[in-house]
Amino acid sequence: MPDNERQRWTLDPFLSVGPLSFGMSPDEVSQALSDVTAEPQRHTRSRSAAETVSRVGDGAYQEFSLKLYYWQERLAGVVVDALRGPQVSAEGMTLVGRVPSVLEQWMIERVEAREPCTELSYMDAGVPGSGTPGVAIDVQRAGDHLLTRPVFIPPEAMDGLPHFLPASAWSRCW
Repeated sequence: MPDNERQRWTLDPFLSVGPLSFGMSPDEVSQALSDVTAEPQRHTRSRSAAETVSRVGDGAYQEFSLKLYYWQERLAGVVVDALRGPQVSAEGMTLVGRVPSVLEQWMIERVEAREPCTELSYMDAGVPGSGTPGVAIDVQRAGDHLLTRPVFIPPEAMDGLPHFLPASAWSRCW
């Protein structure tokens, strides 16, 4: 989808992605997105042997192209589809559906003004993550090309980013 046809959202690092704030319940997420899509959120529920009530583990807006991850019924991860999801900007840079090397270079240039050990890190398969905006730049295949599919996370995820969200949150394109 061309950028001019996408919803325009802004990233407020570690706090919110567009109308979604980290820590929202699944119902609050549904309410926040009711102004931008009529599509209902589809949930996956799980329950451990010790629990009597199932919990929402993840949610999806397939037509709106969002995948949501919950931790203890609170929003803990937002993944935006590279091809059809809303366009999210941080510090004037658009993050969705871009050439991965462009965003990696942006992250590298940001390091020059910040402390590198807390600013830029790489996960398995070379997925760059940035500590101050709270985003990992994952990728998604678009024909013969790879485009950016950002994964937005709260501050508590930065200490163990690859393990904070389930493996299903990360692409299989690498």
